[in-house]
Amino acid sequence: MIRKTIVALVLLAILVFTFFSHLIFPATATSTGKVIFDTGDTAWMIVATALVLLMTPGLGFFYGGMVGKKNVISTMLQSFMAMVIVSILWVIVAYGLAFGPSIDGLVANPIPNLFFHGVTANTAWPLAPTIPLLLFALFQAKFAIITPALITGAFAERIRFWAYLLFMVLFILFVYAPLAHTTWHPDGLFFKMGVLDFAGGTVVHMSAGWAALAGALFLGKRKVQQVNPARITYVLLGTGLLWFGWFGFNAGSAMGANGLAVQALATTTVGAAAASMAWVFFDKILGHKLSAMGACIGAVVGLVAITPAAGYVSIPHAIFIGIAASLVSNLMVGKFPKSKIDDALDVFSCHGVGGMVGMVLTGVFASKQINPAITDQGMLFGETKLFCNQLIALVCVSAFAFAMSYILFFVVNKITPLRVTEEKEALGLDISQHGEYL
Repeated sequence: MIRKTIVALVLLAILVFTFFSHLIFPATATSTGKVIFDTGDTAWMIVATALVLLMTPGLGFFYGGMVGKKNVISTMLQSFMAMVIVSILWVIVAYGLAFGPSIDGLVANPIPNLFFHGVTANTAWPLAPTIPLLLFALFQAKFAIITPALITGAFAERIRFWAYLLFMVLFILFVYAPLAHTTWHPDGLFFKMGVLDFAGGTVVHMSAGWAALAGALFLGKRKVQQVNPARITYVLLGTGLLWFGWFGFNAGSAMGANGLAVQALATTTVGAAAASMAWVFFDKILGHKLSAMGACIGAVVGLVAITPAAGYVSIPHAIFIGIAASLVSNLMVGKFPKSKIDDALDVFSCHGVGGMVGMVLTGVFASKQINPAITDQGMLFGETKLFCNQLIALVCVSAFAFAMSYILFFVVNKITPLRVTEEKEALGLDISQHGEYL
């Protein structure tokens, strides 16, 4: 009864606030005739924004195909609801927390940008001056959407859906937004240090990976861990959608239709391909069969690893990053103590570890020849400052994301139980949580 009342009050508050928003926030003209943006850059960023959004349903297929048949709908719906909840949360307050006026480089003051106030089509973000600020904000929203969706693979088949929704809201506010601010805001702590994260190695993948580990630890093991994947074909489809959408993720982070976007598209292509190749080849060396699951997981690991480096490294170095991340993640999946920590879909081993490998190797291979805008080059070119800063950021992000996520799981569990009962877990989340089945 209390939960129903809270949900009703939240909906009512949003309805009332949006209805009277014209009185609270005076309207801002969408076009003054004085601001002229680059039409090519704007067109590309509209496409890139749509591509990044496509990644989340792609992730739904990717995860949904891996779980048991009685949990497919719930697993896919967790990704879908991230698009629903985070989109509204981003407009209301989360964008302002990430990209509003900085508070000591750690987080932003969200008040000036509540409900996208001041986020218009006739102003621009300082680091993306050729496209409207509103487009930049929407592009960034898609990154926020997929991050909590990535976490869901760790606690698949045992989490209560309403508890997951509450955790997702808190994660965006208290983990994602501060990391996005410190890394991508011009006044952010990591940004000022010169830490390089082109499209989300720390902000998206490391934060999701460490949160996944915290969730797996907090929720405990499933009663039945060994399940047959429901649909390998879903995994293949999901991988294809993720790879396709990832071009918007990485190439879109160039913030324009330019040579840097092309470079990021190229490094993304070869990084993913090299990682998929390395995964199945390494499986063969270990005596395993070449599997569709292995090829798909390898490709995603490569996409994860090249993300922080995409706009800073050469194509040969992107191949190296893909292969290196694939081998490390493959070993991590094989050695991960699943009997003690039930990370159901290896989120930490693939996204967390893959993101960390990419961050470290960005500090090795980043080159001014590829991106003249960077201040420091990688260690391969005789400079050590960037590499050290990447390591500092890696340690700080890891500690913050894990500790804060664990605290959030604890808080949510105090409000409403995180885990379903043994009976509902045995029945399957599709039926017990949603009353639906394949």
